[in-house]
Amino acid sequence: MALASLRAVAVVCAAALVLASCSTGDDTTVAGRASSDSKLTIGIAYDQPGLAVKRMDGVLKGFDIDVARYVANELGVQESGITWVEASPAQRETLITTGQVDLVVTGYSITPKRKELIDFVGPYFIAGQDLLVRINDNRITGPDSLDNQDLRLCSVEGSTSAQYVQEKYAPGVRLREYPQFSDCVTALLADNVDALTTDDVILAGYAAQNPELLRVVGKPFSEEKYGIGLRKGDSASKTKITAAVQKMESSGAWRKSLEDNIGQSGYRIPEPPGIEP
Repeated sequence: MALASLRAVAVVCAAALVLASCSTGDDTTVAGRASSDSKLTIGIAYDQPGLAVKRMDGVLKGFDIDVARYVANELGVQESGITWVEASPAQRETLITTGQVDLVVTGYSITPKRKELIDFVGPYFIAGQDLLVRINDNRITGPDSLDNQDLRLCSVEGSTSAQYVQEKYAPGVRLREYPQFSDCVTALLADNVDALTTDDVILAGYAAQNPELLRVVGKPFSEEKYGIGLRKGDSASKTKITAAVQKMESSGAWRKSLEDNIGQSGYRIPEPPGIEP
């Protein structure tokens, strides 16, 4: 082989090595693994209309799904590289701390207790806790009206919503827990419980599905700051995910997703919240 040809081959090989080294991320971080493998495993809800739903045809739809896709894309992972895992409220911290998922995006409220175990990027949305009731049930006008009426309040396992109502407003209410929000809605429609409590944006999604049967009381009584959950101490990934969420907000994609997913319910779409350190 001629000397010139050998030199050309050497240059090509050297360039390939440089590109390979540049594309290889730090496998100890979520962002690094995303860069290296173009893959992410993301925990989501399957039964939160407006936020995250897995339809009968397998299609995933909702605001949280859009947030997860946007962040993944900014980290270099296309839709085909995402593995979706159902993350119930009782499982979320365990899924993160055991490495079964890279991120959790499920209307995941940032709390001091949870921050002892994991890190959050957010808030990317602020909701308020409210009540979902049968449309003709006028006994329930707010959380304090649940007290001393022998009423049954439903929430999902691993959520603190029902306990919050009992501790702060209605110590006499009877609590019922089910694995999924959809189970609570079924129980509410069947008159096995009298109210479902969780974040108003989730309840609005269920009310929109059953407008002739269910209604949201419409008196929020808490502030729920949604964050993206990730392994504690992964500061490099936290910085990149924060930049991705900020870009989604400033580009208009954040508001468009909310309009597409919950605008029809009448829910008032707020301004994007500022992300906290």
